[in-house]
Amino acid sequence: MNKKQMSEQDIRSKFITPAIVEGGWDMQSQIREEVSFTAGKVIVRGKLHSRGKVKRADYILYYRPNIPIAIVEAKDNNHTVGSGMQQALEYGAMLDVPFVYSCNGDAFLEHDRTKSAGNIETELSLNAFPSPEILWQRYRQYKGIDDSSDRVIQQEYHDDGSGRTPRYYQHTAINRTVEAITKGENRILLVMATGTGKTFTAFQIIWRLWKARIKKRILFLADRNILVDQARINDFKPFGSAMTKISKRQVDKSYEIYLSLYQAVTGAEEEKNIYKQFSPDFFDLVVIDECHRGSADAESAWRDILTYFSSATHIGMTATPKETCHVSNIHYFGEPIYTYSLKQGIEDGFLAPYKVVRIDFDKDLTGWRPENGKEDKYGNKIEDRIYNQKDFDKNLVLDQRTILVAQKISEFLKATDRYDKTIVFCEDIDHAERMRQAIVNENPDLVKKDKRYVMRITGDSTEGKNELYNFTDPESRHPVIATTSKLMTTGVDTQTTKLIVLDQNIQSMTEFKQIIGRGTRIQEDFGKFYFTIMDFKKATELFADKDFDGDPVQIYEPTSGESPVPPDDPVDVDGDDDSGILIDPEPPDVTLPPGDGPPPRKYYVDDVPVFVVAERVQYYGKDGKLITESLKDYTRNTVKKAFASMDDFLKRWNEADKKKAVIEELEEQGVLFEPLADEVGKDFGPFDLICHVAFGQPPLTRKERANNVKKRNYFGKYGEKARLVLEGLLDKYADEGIEHVENIEVLKLQPISQHGRPMEIIKEFGGKAKYLEALKELESQLYVVAS
Repeated sequence: MNKKQMSEQDIRSKFITPAIVEGGWDMQSQIREEVSFTAGKVIVRGKLHSRGKVKRADYILYYRPNIPIAIVEAKDNNHTVGSGMQQALEYGAMLDVPFVYSCNGDAFLEHDRTKSAGNIETELSLNAFPSPEILWQRYRQYKGIDDSSDRVIQQEYHDDGSGRTPRYYQHTAINRTVEAITKGENRILLVMATGTGKTFTAFQIIWRLWKARIKKRILFLADRNILVDQARINDFKPFGSAMTKISKRQVDKSYEIYLSLYQAVTGAEEEKNIYKQFSPDFFDLVVIDECHRGSADAESAWRDILTYFSSATHIGMTATPKETCHVSNIHYFGEPIYTYSLKQGIEDGFLAPYKVVRIDFDKDLTGWRPENGKEDKYGNKIEDRIYNQKDFDKNLVLDQRTILVAQKISEFLKATDRYDKTIVFCEDIDHAERMRQAIVNENPDLVKKDKRYVMRITGDSTEGKNELYNFTDPESRHPVIATTSKLMTTGVDTQTTKLIVLDQNIQSMTEFKQIIGRGTRIQEDFGKFYFTIMDFKKATELFADKDFDGDPVQIYEPTSGESPVPPDDPVDVDGDDDSGILIDPEPPDVTLPPGDGPPPRKYYVDDVPVFVVAERVQYYGKDGKLITESLKDYTRNTVKKAFASMDDFLKRWNEADKKKAVIEELEEQGVLFEPLADEVGKDFGPFDLICHVAFGQPPLTRKERANNVKKRNYFGKYGEKARLVLEGLLDKYADEGIEHVENIEVLKLQPISQHGRPMEIIKEFGGKAKYLEALKELESQLYVVAS
């Protein structure tokens, strides 16, 4: 059989796979084919979502199960040998794989990423594919791996038999860490976005080092009890009887794996620093979870623990490395050896994208100054000055503002789903309690059914903290809305949170990223693919900060009277408290009587009206930047990057087997069809939107296009039933668009299904091939005017 007539699958099975096996690679343990290593980006379309394309390697070759060492990208024989190289190089960089190959069945083209001089790319005959040992020796030389390190690096991951294996970026983080330690590096920093499995990654690092006996006694440190308990019960469970949690200030030196809160082993008094009951060289590995917090500060008591165990290897893990003039992760650990950002996690489809709803109030923008001698509702004379957004709910309370925030939150949930888990971040405990009351008053029907519909979950509330686990449990319906201040900013795995409300002044990029991280987990079983941020205090302006790395799919700023729903377009001292999160700011003294005493810490005003100010809708583009130009200009520029002329676009459109493929390509490039339709006209399909906006052509509605086809004597060559089916498809196109017509499932829907079952309908056309041919011709007729 002529190679040119073979499919890519034939080329793989008849030429590429045999050549790799002949090179000495084991088909069962070292060769994996068609390996999908991303999940496909979640693309949000109004209230709907879809998945983008996954990244899939034709072959990944493993020296050991934990060491991917080569990638092979296959092409059919109508392509050149190197046609797949650029795609393979992209995958090689993502997977941290050094040896990259492209093959069309005639030969291999090798790209050696370990070289910086000489011939980096070399063509190899099919019988010259390198063996595992050859590539491993080249890999060892590149990485500087000696015989003593080899055993450690080849130590396999823990496999619990469930089929769960590290994701590609976890592979890279683990392997780089293990390799660095074998080279004698003792301060290592890993940066991984919230929700990407830092604890599982830490477990696999510890497991491999522990099983290889290069590290025998390990301390895992965190500053949140919930983090320690989640690790002990879940990811760290395989350590079994070798593991203990340090609690009640008791030290038992008979274990090998120790989990502890900083607070459980330190204290203001020397006798509470029980970590000193261990000798300084007792641990040979210390892993610090969320190291951007206390341990980053050289002056903190927590840093004293790391200094005491300074002879051990220290691995810091964080989603948000902190860099200020006083606090630095990088100064202590050095530059990260691997970073997996929020932006990359969203791009890969492992993290949820999000929309932003920005709502501005008049008093927030213009400020408020009390009239002369004005008193608050408790009789306290209000200091005469201008109060602005930074003051509200911190120094001065406008009750009408609180009520308006609660109304907007409730309005959003009533328009989406009133049982969507929601976190409202407030300035302090007092603000969180007032917000709870306001939301209760906006939702009396659901509060009557269950008083836990809205709960204040703050450090001082035993009842609220007791509900924290219920709030984070995807199976638990209540509480639905949590008002909080600092307690839930970090260390709480809120997998199903769909709405995050910011009514808090946030100046810290670290804190902002942590708060955003409360919503970034995807929970497909519970319909959680994206989430919404509702911002009342301009906190989302931090998106523009150069240190922010994951931008929203949409920013929506409703005008006065509009729905807040975007349109359908794109810790305690002893450490034994189970809440174990940040301590909330103390509530202010709100009952100071009027008189000559000190002014109250906060004024309360109940007679000042507050209104929503009209604003505009904004969107973010594919590059993660705010679109500052008009939506039409943005679309025109985006389309013209893909198609230099209208002829290029028409050629691609007309040649496509399915128009849906072209539409999805443009969406992946950043074209926002639904917002564009809102602006140009909802009755225009994607084809006319592109032709009109990008190339200046007068648009036709879908109905106009369908009617033009009906006016021609196009159906004459078909039988009566086939003609009725085609007319039904035209009506379907006019109502719903070309994507629905192309799906063969349309034959099961009214009004087409009234003409028979799908197979009966297809038979009227003379078989499936003839039906698809008729559909293709129908599409040509629809777009004949512009072509």
